[in-house]
Amino acid sequence: MSLSPVEGEARAEITSEPAVSPEERKTFVGRSPGQLAWARLRRDRTAMVSGVVLVVLVTVALAAPLISRLYGVGPNEQFQQLLDGNGMPLGYAGGITGDHWFGLEPRLGRDIFIRMIYGMRTSLFIAFAAALVTTTIGVITGILAGYLGGAVDAVLSWITDVALALPFLIFALAVVPTVALRFYGAREEVPAWFQVTVLIAIFAVFSWTGTARLVRGQVISLREREFVEAARASGAGLGHIMFRQLLPNLWAPILVAFSLAVPQYITGEAALSFLGIGILEPTADFGRMIFQSIPYLQTDPAYVLFPGVTIFLLVLAFNLFGDALRDALDPKSSR
Repeated sequence: MSLSPVEGEARAEITSEPAVSPEERKTFVGRSPGQLAWARLRRDRTAMVSGVVLVVLVTVALAAPLISRLYGVGPNEQFQQLLDGNGMPLGYAGGITGDHWFGLEPRLGRDIFIRMIYGMRTSLFIAFAAALVTTTIGVITGILAGYLGGAVDAVLSWITDVALALPFLIFALAVVPTVALRFYGAREEVPAWFQVTVLIAIFAVFSWTGTARLVRGQVISLREREFVEAARASGAGLGHIMFRQLLPNLWAPILVAFSLAVPQYITGEAALSFLGIGILEPTADFGRMIFQSIPYLQTDPAYVLFPGVTIFLLVLAFNLFGDALRDALDPKSSR
C-alpha cells in the first residue's frame, strides 16, 4: 500500500532517531551508578562546599601533632605568666596574640587554638569509630532479619524495639561512672583510651537500630528478586546470598546512614563530656571546653566562641554533605 507524501514524511519523523553527536553518546553511555552519583554530587554546590570544609577540618584534626610542633605549643602546656591575679588572660579578647591565635584558657592558661584542634581530633575519632561499629552491627542485623524472616526476624525486631525503648541519657549517666569505678578506683586517673572505649560502646548499644531497620526494609524488597532466586537455585549458601548478592545492592542507604550518623555522634559525645561523663581532663574535648567556658561568658566570650563555632561548622558540614549524598545516590532525585 502506497503512502501519500505527507504520511510518508510523518512516518519518517516518527521512526527516525534524533541526531546525537558522539560526544553526547559518550556522556550517557557506559556510566556506572557510582559515576552518575558522582556527577550529580559534583553539580551540587552545597555538597562541594561542605565537602571542602570537611576535608579541611578532618585534615587539620589528623595533623594535630604536626600543627602542635609547628605552632610551638602543646595541648596541656600552661602559660600562667600571661594571666592576671584573677586567673584571666592578659591582653585583648582573652589573650589573643601572635603566639596564641585564639587566646588562653582562664585559670589554667592553656592555648585554646591547639586545645581545640586536639578536641576536634578526639571527637572525630570517637564519631567515626562509633559510626563504623554501629553501622556494622546494624547491617548484619538488618540483613539477617530481612532475609531469614520468621522467628529470626521476630526476635531481632524485638531486640531492636528494646534498644529503642532504653533511655540513652539516663543509661549513660548510670553506666559510664559505674564502669569507670569498676576498673579504676575513685582516686585513680581513668586513662583516655578507656574513656573513648566506653563512649564508643555506649553508642554501639543504642545507635545501631536505625541502620538495622533501614537495611531490613531494603532486604525485604530485594529477597524475592530474580538474582536472589537464581543464587538460591544454584545452591549458594546463606553467607554468599547475604554478603555477595544482597549487600552490594545496599551500599547507597548504608553510606547515607553512615554519613548522617557521624554528626550525631559528634554532638552526642560533646553532650556527654559537657555533663561530665565523657572525656575528662586533661584530654582535650569540645564538650569539656564548652562546659568550662560557661562561667566566663561575660568576662571572656572568646573562650566559648571559638570551640562553639568550630563544632557548629563541623556538624553542619557533615549534615549538609550527608543530605547531598543521599540526593546524589537516589536515581529518582531531580538534583
